[in-house]
Amino acid sequence: MPDPLVLVEETVAAVLDPEHATAGLTPGALATLADGLPGTALLLAVLADGDTAMIDAADQHWNAAARAVSGSRPDGIYSGPGALAASLIHGSAYLPDHRRQHEALGRAAAWLAARAQGLAEHQTTRLLAGCIGTVWGVYDTIKGLAGIGRVLLAAVQLGIAEADPGLTAALTALTTLITTAGDAGRPGWWVRAEEHVLAVPGTLPPSGTANTGAAHGIAGPLSLLALAHQAGISVPDQEQAIATAAHWLLNWAAPGPSWPPYVSGDDLAQLPDAERLAAAPGRRDAWCYGTPGIATALHHTGRALADPVLLALARSALDALARRPPATWDTTGPGLCHGSAGVLEVAVRLDHRPLADAAARHTANTFHKAGSDIGFLTGRAGAALALATHHRPLAQQVQWDGLLMLA
Repeated sequence: MPDPLVLVEETVAAVLDPEHATAGLTPGALATLADGLPGTALLLAVLADGDTAMIDAADQHWNAAARAVSGSRPDGIYSGPGALAASLIHGSAYLPDHRRQHEALGRAAAWLAARAQGLAEHQTTRLLAGCIGTVWGVYDTIKGLAGIGRVLLAAVQLGIAEADPGLTAALTALTTLITTAGDAGRPGWWVRAEEHVLAVPGTLPPSGTANTGAAHGIAGPLSLLALAHQAGISVPDQEQAIATAAHWLLNWAAPGPSWPPYVSGDDLAQLPDAERLAAAPGRRDAWCYGTPGIATALHHTGRALADPVLLALARSALDALARRPPATWDTTGPGLCHGSAGVLEVAVRLDHRPLADAAARHTANTFHKAGSDIGFLTGRAGAALALATHHRPLAQQVQWDGLLMLA
């Protein structure tokens, strides 16, 4: 097995120069946290540990990212201005106070807060107009209120006052979404097939879906609400929403437990069927969709509600994954999103040593399958961060993997 720390050092060296690191990226990818400069800046900031050269390099990446996002359309925390804001807020938490870009942090939080308020208003308008369900871009981790809200929670924890109104808007909108169920068993985050903007036409059930996973499903909003509750930040009915979402996931779990990526509208109109849930197609073992991300959401919920049953269920879900060889996991590559580094980071965060060790070996062994992808979400930057954290977890109030709803 390659030495994981050598892989981390090689990755850091490869991205120090922002122009060299991003030479093969398209202009669109350059400005994303998923693939580009916000992700490499985050890597350098988190691992700097006071090293002046690395901190200077992180600043260069953030400055280059600011130029790259100029004129980009508003989105979530993985592309455009939101990606730079998310990287800056989470990355700055690892820097000495005198090296943090304080004015930039306030502007970043204010931008995200305005975005959260706009999405919350959009969702309210939909409800008042009688629109059925919602869309990913309103509520999920990648584009919506879950991910934006998590970065705003980090900003609040860092004492950035500009984040407060946006965080309240996000928590309120997600609480209302979860506690406002539709007919035929459809929860508030049910999405019509024609509104699945990332899906290939004809690949989803015509009856629509209620997604389960951490990236685009209910596990993302559930994690935010539970983490905010643990931090002492709540809005009316938030605890009810946490319990409602958690028990929905319990109801729709397949034996294992594991979860299908989504539950169709037709299935929602019936009682859960264990055989049908177990046979449903789609990814089940990754952070984005599957056991790691959902188990983390249930763990956060168990802590927020002081519920030992949920904590035990989250643990048993990871136990089941750990009993299988990594080669059989339904993951792709070494990355965070749908690869083994996502499993690794979840296992580290939930203190599941056997799973963490297995995932670390698999990530190191497959590390170079990332090729030239230096990104945070699917590439070497994210995988390197997970390997480094496995070796030496950093005790920060704000953790970099909050961007994955893991802390």
